[in-house]
Amino acid sequence: MSDKVRVHVWVRGRVQGVGFRAYTEAMARKVGVQGWVRNLRDGRVEAVFEGSPSAVEAMVAWCEQGSPGSKVESLERRSEAPEDLEGFQIRPTPQEQEGS
Repeated sequence: MSDKVRVHVWVRGRVQGVGFRAYTEAMARKVGVQGWVRNLRDGRVEAVFEGSPSAVEAMVAWCEQGSPGSKVESLERRSEAPEDLEGFQIRPTPQEQEGS
């Protein structure tokens, strides 16, 4: 699909232990984007959204506000080439990928 876009985001703030990933998954399914979300060991949440430009932008805007109980301090975003992901999932926290 030529009209599909992909945005990779990293959300900093009080975003772990407040249902952020579950709310993100529910919202992604509601607006019809594909991708994934996971906690990072440094306290951030990382997510990838693929879909129509308007749906992806809706997800980025949602992440800037966050779930009830969260407090988003900042959001970093990067546009990437779509990979034709299917569905939306909560992924496990990376254990080995973030070494120093």
